[in-house]
Amino acid sequence: MWTLGGIGFTAPALLWALLALPALWLLLRAVPPAPIRRRFPGVALLLGLTDDETQTDKTPWWLLLLRMLAVAALILGFAGPVLNPQERQPGQGPLLVFIDGTWADARDWPRRIDRVAAALDEAGRDGRPVAVVQATALPEAGLPFQSAEAWASRLAGLKPAAWLPDPAALADWAGALEGGFDTFWMSGGLDYEGRRDLMARFEAAGTLRVFESPRPVLALRPAIFEDGAIRLTALRAGPGEASEITLAATGRDPAGVERVLARVPAGFEPGEGEVTVELVVPPELRNRISRFAIEGVRSAGAVSLTDDSLKRRRVALIAGRDDREGLQLLSPLFYLQKALEPTADLIDGALADIILASPDVIVLADVATLSASEAEALQDWVERGGLLLRFAGSRLAASDMGRDAEDPLMPVRLRAGGRTVGGAMSWGEPKALRPFAETSPFFGLAIPEDVQVSAQVMAQPDPQLAERAIAALADGTPLVTRKRLEDGQVVLFHVTANAEWSTLPLSGLFVQMLERLAVSTRPARPEAAELRGTTWVAETVLDGFGEAGDAGNLPGIPGERLAGAGPGPDLPPGLYAGEDRRLALNVIGPDTALTPASWPARIPVEGLTVARETLLKGWVLAAALAILAADILASLWLSGRLRGQRSGAVAVLLLALMLPRGAEAQADDLALRATTEVVLAHVLTGDARVDEVARAGLWGLSQKLIQRTSIEPAEPIAVNLETDELSFFPFLYWPVTANQPMPSPEAYARLNRYLRTGGMILFDTRDADVARFGGASPEGRRLQQLARPLDVPPLEPVPPDHVLTRTFYLLQDFPGRHISRDVWVEAAPPDAERAEGMPFRDLNDGVTPVVIGGNDWAAAWAVDAQGGAMFPVGRGYAGERQREIAYRFGINLIMHVLTGNYKSDQVHVPALLDRLGQ
Repeated sequence: MWTLGGIGFTAPALLWALLALPALWLLLRAVPPAPIRRRFPGVALLLGLTDDETQTDKTPWWLLLLRMLAVAALILGFAGPVLNPQERQPGQGPLLVFIDGTWADARDWPRRIDRVAAALDEAGRDGRPVAVVQATALPEAGLPFQSAEAWASRLAGLKPAAWLPDPAALADWAGALEGGFDTFWMSGGLDYEGRRDLMARFEAAGTLRVFESPRPVLALRPAIFEDGAIRLTALRAGPGEASEITLAATGRDPAGVERVLARVPAGFEPGEGEVTVELVVPPELRNRISRFAIEGVRSAGAVSLTDDSLKRRRVALIAGRDDREGLQLLSPLFYLQKALEPTADLIDGALADIILASPDVIVLADVATLSASEAEALQDWVERGGLLLRFAGSRLAASDMGRDAEDPLMPVRLRAGGRTVGGAMSWGEPKALRPFAETSPFFGLAIPEDVQVSAQVMAQPDPQLAERAIAALADGTPLVTRKRLEDGQVVLFHVTANAEWSTLPLSGLFVQMLERLAVSTRPARPEAAELRGTTWVAETVLDGFGEAGDAGNLPGIPGERLAGAGPGPDLPPGLYAGEDRRLALNVIGPDTALTPASWPARIPVEGLTVARETLLKGWVLAAALAILAADILASLWLSGRLRGQRSGAVAVLLLALMLPRGAEAQADDLALRATTEVVLAHVLTGDARVDEVARAGLWGLSQKLIQRTSIEPAEPIAVNLETDELSFFPFLYWPVTANQPMPSPEAYARLNRYLRTGGMILFDTRDADVARFGGASPEGRRLQQLARPLDVPPLEPVPPDHVLTRTFYLLQDFPGRHISRDVWVEAAPPDAERAEGMPFRDLNDGVTPVVIGGNDWAAAWAVDAQGGAMFPVGRGYAGERQREIAYRFGINLIMHVLTGNYKSDQVHVPALLDRLGQ
């Protein structure tokens, strides 16, 4: 290929024909234009006369230039012009495309996949076998060499992991490599253990080329709460220039909708790789924060989940008797205050006022008698999820509370009086504590030898006593009992909160027991010894992009492993729940440092930019034909054949060909097509490829509806928001692109009227839900701009009992070509509570007007002319299962549009019939 600047030619020999253009110019100058014919009666007198001299006129220079341009365009077109030609050195032998595939790659993952696709195209042209390997998902043995085409179809299924490669697995895999091969290494930009040995192995096998993004790797350490402020530390891999970032705190607002609750700017100084800022927010707002993130960075390392260590619990302390002046050590609340002040917000006041403040924990120290109104209010508070912690004392021992029948606010029935097990008037020695059982929340805590109990209140024998006792003395008598009360619990320490009856409040075990009961929290991450004997279950896990998803059925994790290990394939980062508290496992730990990858000078390091070759042959030949058409018109005009009535006829013909059909005829045709049958429609975006995928996706979904339901949709219709009437369509699929034009005010008026009158729009950002209805992807930002003028109701992620989960199929996931659980619909009304005996809430009266997600559903639904899938989804059987679930979601969506909430109403039929007396 011969190149000239940014344009190359696949057949450069044809360019020699350009040298003939001067000769062609002279030749055309010698050819006169066609004569103009005039009818004149006197010309008959001139018949038969001859002229010895003949003279011809010359062709106008501008017509000659037009013809030269047409010939030159034909020569250039057949020479095969190519924009951005790539200089390639044909390779030989196998090629390994090695991708780090860690969270550090996620920040520009689409560019990496484009670069890998370009490498596969090049290898395919050279006929080289290719193997694509991720360091975080190594193959079992050897290198899986296949054709480049086979790997190209799987690139969409590759995703970065939320952890670094396992050094041991990486060393074993590298040691088993055999033979020679060239390597393209897609580096994430971070150094990790085993990388240098792997680099030496690749160099020994063949040529090594490295591709790395120039953008710095950014990360965020876990938040620390100290001295009333949240301290956030952002990291940057390697020194660099001064730069500004924004840290965002995300959580749910009072309506339950997730949004950014606070932002704080941070700036890296030149050459610095770490910056720390403080964020001060009210306790109510701080308790709502679920994650911190670096805005604009799509990576699990740029996300820090929060757990109970950040959420200081509000604890109310109430004593049964007033503190005696000057005897603070005898106060029932003294030791509790000392234990809880550093880690909790303490509340004082009357019990009735405290309940109205909705604290997390209420502590009653030797409180025996409550009024009927106080007891009723306290029981209601516990049932709604509160923790009532009670301590014994002389008042409780002397009362008749819970003697004959079990009190709702006591975990067990008590015997009259107390028990003294040590002292001059007793028959025994003070009792030590029995080791905690495996079923106890205190299991694994070490019991100091100096902890002894000299008095206690005794529990009456009961069949449920054994399961409610979570701590006992050496003789087996209960020391701590607990009872579940709907969503809350009641816990009783059978000793006092001060040191009168035991030395327990004087020990560190007392603080640890309060932590296990989630009465207090510790800002620092717990040690392995503190969590020994506990089991934690994942509630939420992070993927490589930093998006939170449901943990599914992951097995429980031992507490000591959760405290000491970093994230990995069997321990993904996320939020883990114990019996009474939650613990966050983040990608970046408190002491993590980012080390940039360094490469020897002998290894070429290239960027991720891919300049795609663009064939210009068709465009140049089309331009040549247009110039020739202009030449024909000019010749006709010079010859006089376009004058008079003929010129008018030609003009009318050209206008008829150029002008579209009348708007009225188009509207009538659209109305007939849209109303005679059920039709699915998609919004034109201006991107021909996206519009074609949308049409193919709706056609594939229509075929499934015909096969599985009584709905028989016609061929999908493309809708122009500026000119077409929307009320004909019950459903619009709107794929969001980063550069699509904004609708006009008139179009927005039609859209709002469409949404208010029962229409539904499915907004699809097609970005694997990075946008999250307000995220940092280009499509997400464009969606924000597009949706701002729309009359969109409050939104929430699809709840498990939404009618969309059961209109035709029972679903809880809504995948497309991508997998993300966050699909947004109209939020439930405030009074949508589950009625007794009813499995589902009455969420809405009609159809949700908008559904927002980013799973690229059209690509999963799309079929070609032969009925085959246009795009791959996932891998193997799991991918086909994902496509099937995507079809089921589409069927549920259309059934919801056409039938409303009849499924929700069906489950209420028994209650309706019962009310009617039938």
